[in-house]
Amino acid sequence: MTEQQLRRPRMRARSPHEAHRSATPLELLFDLCFVVAVAQAGARLVHSVAEGSFAAGVGGYVFVFFAIWLAWVNFTWFASAYDTDDVPYRIATFVQMCGVLVLAAGIPRAFDEDDFSIAVAGYVIMRLALVGQWLRAAHGETGAGRTTALRYAGGLVVVQTAWVLLLQLPDSAWSAGFVILAAADLSVPVIAERARRTGWHPHHIAERHGLFTIIVLGETIAAATVAVQSALNESSAADDLVPIVVGGLLVVFSAFWFYFAGPIHEHLHGNREAFRWGYGHYFVLGSAAAIGAGLEVAVEHATHHAHVSVYAAAAAVTIPASIYLFSVWLLHARHFKRTLAQQLVLPGAAVLVAASTAAGRWAVLLAGVVCAVAVAVGLTLERRVRASRPPG
Repeated sequence: MTEQQLRRPRMRARSPHEAHRSATPLELLFDLCFVVAVAQAGARLVHSVAEGSFAAGVGGYVFVFFAIWLAWVNFTWFASAYDTDDVPYRIATFVQMCGVLVLAAGIPRAFDEDDFSIAVAGYVIMRLALVGQWLRAAHGETGAGRTTALRYAGGLVVVQTAWVLLLQLPDSAWSAGFVILAAADLSVPVIAERARRTGWHPHHIAERHGLFTIIVLGETIAAATVAVQSALNESSAADDLVPIVVGGLLVVFSAFWFYFAGPIHEHLHGNREAFRWGYGHYFVLGSAAAIGAGLEVAVEHATHHAHVSVYAAAAAVTIPASIYLFSVWLLHARHFKRTLAQQLVLPGAAVLVAASTAAGRWAVLLAGVVCAVAVAVGLTLERRVRASRPPG
């Protein structure tokens, strides 16, 4: 750490036009903490769906993944604007990491017992550190910038206090309370940045979301590894497991291809676009992580450990894969498509992947083939469009 970093007394906003801005080692370490939380959420979703508790499993996953995603978003967008990488900043980030691990530890209890006390305690730890960061930012700002930072700090305190109070209400109030407070949480940046936009960096933000997408897709690769291990250990089920492995890998590779098809940072011009894009990633990231959980359900069904039908096991993969394809098209791909045929590739693939559920034990393989064909069709259409342009 440089002498300047050790001595820096104030937190100054970084320029949104800074050249060569990229993720820092500290941000990558922060992301690794979320690997634990995402894995916990996926494991509980697998358990619930494999036991036939679809509504409880999906509902719990929606709640818990929202908490994971929002915690990551809160830190990432702040860091894009105010990452000074000095001693106080690093210590505050370490505290937030501790909060993430507490949140992860509380996920099983939230799923199994509808007890969110530990998860909320983890959020209190994260939010206290983040509020301190915003107050420090306010101290280093003046005028509208100071107002924005104070609005962030105040909004986070108010909403987090409401989450703690929600724990004191009867369990019957949790679902409605969650919806209301989730909306309140999402409104904090919208209200705060009316005073002045923070200096988030478009390229940095795009890279950070891309890295987190890779993390959740990595969880899906881990699920495919479980399938391979099961095939080796239970040779009697190999005929059912091989299509799951092949199809699952095709889905993951295609998911990566679709997401990184173009430089999305060029379309993040202001807060209106950025909020829609950033909040939309809840569906991208949540569905990507759910694909991995679905593959594990499909494996458990193939090895006769899941108490669900073959179609339910198939839907555990095909439905989140379909949601992922449509979400990526809506947030990313449509910005780079020039013809109607190009625009229809991903939505059409999403419909076909969902319909492949009817194929039963072959559904995952069929979904993977659909995704791979969609990649090939997209590349062919893009090549034709480029060839049709006049030279120069």
